[in-house]
Amino acid sequence: MTHFRISEASSLIGVSDDTVRRWGADGTLDISHDGAGRQVVDGAQLARLAQSLAADVADVGGVRRSARNRFTGLVTKVEIDGLMAQVELQCGPHRVVTLMSSEAAREMQLEIGSKAVAVVKATMVILETEKDTPV
Repeated sequence: MTHFRISEASSLIGVSDDTVRRWGADGTLDISHDGAGRQVVDGAQLARLAQSLAADVADVGGVRRSARNRFTGLVTKVEIDGLMAQVELQCGPHRVVTLMSSEAAREMQLEIGSKAVAVVKATMVILETEKDTPV
């Protein structure tokens, strides 16, 4: 069974350490202690909470779409050169870069600091894990 320390759990779910502790206090998450006496959260329970939180914000005006990967963030860079534009978003700890037509970038009025959502539909996704994850 995978367990995460409070700081790891908060980083994985995108909230503060205090929020995870508050969820432990109000019963949203079960916080236990590992062999060293550190507070830990069960990975499976954290995953279920992450899914329920994502479901709360996933509904976009009742529109159905096949792409499930949505990253909301702030535009950090817009480079328009000829027919193409490169746009970068900072979505929490994740940097998302996209290429689009210059026309689309102008129509969307993209500028540094504006809010945007990157919708990703990928046919191949590569996952990585650490070799020896400490519990």
